[in-house]
Amino acid sequence: MHIAILTFHGFNELDSLVALGVLNRIKRPDWRVSLSCPEGSVTSMNGVTVLAQSTLADASSADAVIIGSGVRTRQIVDDPALMAAIKLDPARQLIGAQCSGTLVLAKLGFLANVPACTDLTTKPWVLEAGVEVLNQPFYAQGNVATAGGCLASQYLAAWIILRTAGEDAARSALHYVAPVGEKEEYVSRAMKNIAPYL
Repeated sequence: MHIAILTFHGFNELDSLVALGVLNRIKRPDWRVSLSCPEGSVTSMNGVTVLAQSTLADASSADAVIIGSGVRTRQIVDDPALMAAIKLDPARQLIGAQCSGTLVLAKLGFLANVPACTDLTTKPWVLEAGVEVLNQPFYAQGNVATAGGCLASQYLAAWIILRTAGEDAARSALHYVAPVGEKEEYVSRAMKNIAPYL
């Protein structure tokens, strides 16, 4: 099981790294989570540089993919070569997008007649792309899910875990990262947001 988190220059650390942390709570020999980048390293919107753990080509064969967001997403969707390198297939992959990653999904054509979630900054661009934007943190239809707001990345991660490793694994992963004194409430809220779309 390979889960690729598409991470570009200008990425939002919360989107890519929170999902990476939650997904890596699953400890199975066949479970691999990687930051998939267009280059050997990428630098975040706040100057944090990370090394690529896999390539965009690797993401095309991953079992699940999360498209993270960042401050350069509009440049990404306007770059034909970069967009052509993103080869995803919702018929055989779970595909999630976080905040401005929803714009990438829209431009790839995966949100035709499907409402989506995104952050407030990206909302006008997603609407302009012809996609209805929901006022909620998470939505999924079939194998495609979107989340809006940086800390909604936990929902994408939990959705992938639910779909691939089951409810107990998802609850355990969320419980591990939840704040002390709020663990049950945190897990319950997350499951409430995800369960209608399973």
